[in-house]
Amino acid sequence: MRDLFDKIYKDKGPLGKWAEQAEGYFVFPKLEGPISNRMKFRGRDVITWSVNDYLGLANHPEVRKVDAEAAAEWGSAYPMGARMMSGHTSLHEKLQDELASFVHKQAAYLLNFGYQGMVSTIDALVSKQDVIVYDVDAHACIIDGVRLHLGQRFTYKHNDMESIEKNLQRATKIAEQSGGGILLISEGVFGMRGEQGKLKEIVELKKKYKFRLFVDDAHGFGTLGKTGAGAGEEQGVQDDIDVYFATFAKSMASTGAFIAGDKEIIDYLKYNLRSQMFAKSLQMQLVIGALKRLEMLRTRPELKNKLWENVNALQNGLKDRGFDIGTTQSCVTPVYLKGSIPEAMALVKDLRENYGVFCSIVVYPVIPKGLILLRMIPTASHTLEDVEETLVAFSSIRERLENGTYKRLSASVAAAMANKA
Repeated sequence: MRDLFDKIYKDKGPLGKWAEQAEGYFVFPKLEGPISNRMKFRGRDVITWSVNDYLGLANHPEVRKVDAEAAAEWGSAYPMGARMMSGHTSLHEKLQDELASFVHKQAAYLLNFGYQGMVSTIDALVSKQDVIVYDVDAHACIIDGVRLHLGQRFTYKHNDMESIEKNLQRATKIAEQSGGGILLISEGVFGMRGEQGKLKEIVELKKKYKFRLFVDDAHGFGTLGKTGAGAGEEQGVQDDIDVYFATFAKSMASTGAFIAGDKEIIDYLKYNLRSQMFAKSLQMQLVIGALKRLEMLRTRPELKNKLWENVNALQNGLKDRGFDIGTTQSCVTPVYLKGSIPEAMALVKDLRENYGVFCSIVVYPVIPKGLILLRMIPTASHTLEDVEETLVAFSSIRERLENGTYKRLSASVAAAMANKA
């Protein structure tokens, strides 16, 4: 018999093996200062493209005022206990009602956290006899929720309708034998690539197959659709989403999440979501803060308009300069380059320290070997000057990548990071 920790000592994992070179700089970096389009990284001012504050609410003076007043009045403890026992209030109910109305559903239920809530919702929706069909590029919270499922589950190729239908056929055969049902899970917006899920096409398949649709719209809520109700509204199929999920961590710039759907479905879930039944209620200060943020989503269309002005300027500017941004259909702006992990580290170090641009770096195993993904999140707080400065910087770093500068620098970068202060 081996020591349980042997695997930890011998294999740090595909990302963990780079910890000495990467930690504190490429992973677990410390951005400082007020959340905004420009923050500080290691004492330097940088244009920040890595914060999911889509509508610029995180540091908005009206939001800050309400947050401060709520914290002063209620503290950070109230209400104590789980919602079902002693943590329920009329303001929780008010927020749920307003969220349901905003996303055009009969009812909604608050969740303490997005990740935890997604895992628990999947667990509550399916039994052993049921079959789950989900996108291979689904977010980690969906994957972890599916892992709890004791029945059959199938992945389909990302946004591939032929693969979706093939797996629905497989699921239908199994469900007919087991007496179960089918849950199909997609994202409204896939957070890495920025593509919208093919919700309209998936809904069309309901005419041929019997399944329920669960959509994680974390990146679409507040940013897509005429009213900001998300990807379903954008594609004209919001009514056909059976269970709608969104988090407060993106456009609402806060903590928490919610699910929405027909009242009978939400009533069932609120009595069966283990992560809510056995966890402390969402604090009052967060509930009041979310009410204010939701009010601004409803009444300040100029925030979303400014967001999309910046999104279009950035994405069109990148395409005009010949950059590959994939097939994004959202604010998420991926930039794909070819190179190794050491080259990626040298490139990002150059981008941050010499050009004052901070964006997230994604490498293998999240994306295939040989690719570098620079993931950018435009917000309403950014300016067109930020965009232009960033475009100039990206043109420069691409030239240095292609002429081999980063390949030559990569060894020294790794050594410097290993000996970082």
